[in-house]
Amino acid sequence: MDSSERGALGLVRLVAAAIILIGLLDGGIYFTQYLMPYATTNHPNQHLPPVNFLRVILDSIPIVAGIVILIKARAIAEWLSDWIQ
Repeated sequence: MDSSERGALGLVRLVAAAIILIGLLDGGIYFTQYLMPYATTNHPNQHLPPVNFLRVILDSIPIVAGIVILIKARAIAEWLSDWIQ
């Protein structure tokens, strides 16, 4: 593996890790906003709104895409290095 392929592989892995991190942060922010009334309330009978499962599914798309990119990183890096040359 020459240096251009290694550089492309590193770039692809970096992008995949960033996409996964963005997905995790977005999902974490949603669940933090959803669970925050538990921390501020003293009333055990207070009802919280239900979890929006469509939002959870949409927040998990970047995580799945990043994992797929990590799995296919070598093929994407080879395509990228061929495209650059």
